[in-house]
Amino acid sequence: MNTKIPNVIKYLLIANIAMWILTELMWMKNVPLSATLGLYYIGHPNFMPHQFVSYMFMHANFMHIFFNMFALWMFGNIMVRTWNEKKFLLFYFVCGIGAAVTQEVGQAIGIIDPASCTIGASGAVFGILLAFGITYPNERLFIIPIPFPIKAKYLIFGYIIIEVLQFFGSKDGVAHLAHLGGMLFGYLLMLYWKKHPDKDINNWTRTNMGQTGGQKRGNIFGFGQKKAQTEQKPFTVTYGDAARRESDYEYNERKKREAQEIDLILDKIRKSGWDSLTPEEQKKIIDASKR
Repeated sequence: MNTKIPNVIKYLLIANIAMWILTELMWMKNVPLSATLGLYYIGHPNFMPHQFVSYMFMHANFMHIFFNMFALWMFGNIMVRTWNEKKFLLFYFVCGIGAAVTQEVGQAIGIIDPASCTIGASGAVFGILLAFGITYPNERLFIIPIPFPIKAKYLIFGYIIIEVLQFFGSKDGVAHLAHLGGMLFGYLLMLYWKKHPDKDINNWTRTNMGQTGGQKRGNIFGFGQKKAQTEQKPFTVTYGDAARRESDYEYNERKKREAQEIDLILDKIRKSGWDSLTPEEQKKIIDASKR
């Protein structure tokens, strides 16, 4: 089985870990890199424009970087294979920069201390978690210490609730608003791709050959396909040269069988990875994610 990590994930892991090691070494020499690479409020004397990106590669301690990189590896691997490396990288930075913008707004209106410095890839990682939850909402995950599996859509919803409650009720120094901002910008980007599939990187190399009336191919987020501009008959199945309309019962039974097949394939991905799938199984997952 091929367990190779996608290059974009590998390079992000290397960059973050290398920067954390450098930060620790410089700290021992009393040189805090966060003073120049961490994100400061735009009105702060230490603010510089590059901090909107550089802050994403800074981490406070081992546990901070460990959990961020573990989530990046775990969920990023799946999303890279679902999308592609360019699309994933764009999404990652949009979420990370969006989280920074959200933090800046919070500091500007006074709900976050303007003197505070923000560091970490958490905003981008929370965006990836949201993307996974939207793309694979019924995938079951085991989260320690919960002794039973939780569907991804419920896990993501739970994270949002927890972040909101901690933002308003906790003074733990964690950038909860930035986490929510990363998720918000990730959702807005996915919504934009859904409404404008021609702007989706996955579709830049595609043409509309074989399609009429300006119909666009569906996106991969599970939001549902864009309606065609030409009217089509619903639930029509073709058998040889004859076509007939499915009954409601037949349609529901077919959808039930398809859902069971997808659940089995997703379980296989969770246990053995994307590369363990046959070409036919990979095609089914990609097709299903477009609906």
